[in-house]
Amino acid sequence: MERKTLDLWVGLFVVAGLAAVLVLAMKVGNLSTFNMSESYALQADFDNIGGLKARAPVKSAGVVVGRVTGITFDNASYRARVSMVVDKRYQFPKDTFAKILTAGLLGEQYIGLDPGGDEVNLKSGDKIAKTEPAMVLESLISKFMFDKAADGDTAKK
Repeated sequence: MERKTLDLWVGLFVVAGLAAVLVLAMKVGNLSTFNMSESYALQADFDNIGGLKARAPVKSAGVVVGRVTGITFDNASYRARVSMVVDKRYQFPKDTFAKILTAGLLGEQYIGLDPGGDEVNLKSGDKIAKTEPAMVLESLISKFMFDKAADGDTAKK
C-alpha cells in the first residue's frame, strides 16, 4: 500500500513539473499574452527591421494590442513589409505612427503604435504610412566611432 501511495505522489509531482515547463515555454514563446478573438490586419513598411521576428508583440502605451504575423521583402520599394493583426477592441487613427522598439537595452524587439489625431480609423488591410525603423546597435556604434575619428582629424589640422 505504501509503494502505491509513493508512486502516486511521484506521478503527481512529474505531471505538475511538466505543466510548469509548458507554461514557461508558452511565456517564452509569447504565446500566452494575446487573445486572437477578433482582429484586423494591418501592414507597415520599414527601412530596417533589426531583429524583429514573427509573433513579436504589437504594443501601444505598453499594452499588447496585437502580434506580428509575417515579414517579407518588397522588391519594388526595397523595404521590409511587416504584416500584423490588432485586436478589434483597439481602434487606431489613420495617422498612427509605427516604430520598432526594443524592450530594455538588448531585449526583444516589438512594434510600438503611437496614435495620431485623425478622426478616421484604420481598417483591415490598411497600410500604416508613418514608420520609424529599428535602431541597430552596431550602426550606432560605428557612427559614433567614425564621428570621433573625424573630430580627431579636424583637431590635428
